[in-house]
Amino acid sequence: MLPLQKVSEIINRHSELEKDLSSSNLDSKTFAKKSKEYADLNEIINNAKDFVHFDDNRNELDKIITDSNSDEEMKQLAKQELEEIIKKHQENEIILKLYLLPKDEADTKNAILEIRAGTGGLEASLFASDLFKMYEKVCNKKKWSLEIISLSKSDAGGLKEVIASIKGKNIYSSLKYESGVHRVQRVPDTETQGRVHTSAATVAVLPEAEEVDVKIEDKDLRVDVFRSSGPGGQSVNTTDSAVRVTHVPSGIVVSQQDEKSQIRNREKALKILRSRLYEFERKKIDEQRSLDRKSKIGTGDRSERIRTYNFPQGRVTDHRINLTLHKLEEFMQGEIFDEVIENLNLQAQEEQLENLKT
Repeated sequence: MLPLQKVSEIINRHSELEKDLSSSNLDSKTFAKKSKEYADLNEIINNAKDFVHFDDNRNELDKIITDSNSDEEMKQLAKQELEEIIKKHQENEIILKLYLLPKDEADTKNAILEIRAGTGGLEASLFASDLFKMYEKVCNKKKWSLEIISLSKSDAGGLKEVIASIKGKNIYSSLKYESGVHRVQRVPDTETQGRVHTSAATVAVLPEAEEVDVKIEDKDLRVDVFRSSGPGGQSVNTTDSAVRVTHVPSGIVVSQQDEKSQIRNREKALKILRSRLYEFERKKIDEQRSLDRKSKIGTGDRSERIRTYNFPQGRVTDHRINLTLHKLEEFMQGEIFDEVIENLNLQAQEEQLENLKT
């Protein structure tokens, strides 16, 4: 049962913000912040007020139902209304509990998507390429902006590694559960006996950090420049344009060589480094908060197998929520991506509700 005190705090906070916003003493930044909080509270304030007044309303109806002087028609109306307010009370409790769940401040951020071929040789690189195409299709359907930061191809035309920036509305909240090992089972084009091979690719989704989120001191960086070894023409390969940035305190290393300009490569490397550091710090905090339990959804660690794509049987299985859909082709076209994400979000919410201290 959700304590009345927590709900009363919501109502009191709404009243405080209403008074604050009617004042002319707020600067624009504070006004915008409080306006956002007030708008969020507006969506559930009626639910909160109904929840707080439930006991009084129920008691009034109980009196009518048990009063020997009440006529039968009045009692029946009271019983009907009591059933309705009990049902509404249960709905209000769920809505308020969801509102009170801890918010992930990174949910509204853009994301850095990293895909790397794992075990399975050339077939793994082809699968990494297929995964990237799937995410590209999802981005197109949702009108998200995707920009490739770096890309390394394999001999077979697949991808050894690709890093991309995805921008839009609430990107990280939509993609954060994609982090982990994605396994594929299918017959490679080069397989003459028709045998099914298993290979994998790792996906990492990081919230894109701004400079205000992570301050990187120059003294903590070691920057090495070297000659690019990748494709790109003579002008790339004959100058020391490639950059390797090492964040000494954390040991995180980022290399960039896609651009002809050393400055541009350094900018890209710092962008990736900033997001990795932001995620590194977030994970440290999360681990401290949840030492006593492991999320059913998973930690997002790259060593964790999260999904299997079985082409012979045309099915995709998400192991964290035991969800199997026989719509693999539609999934790879980005058609039913939302269906899986919605199930993952629902499972995460249910788990958080179980752990919400009452």
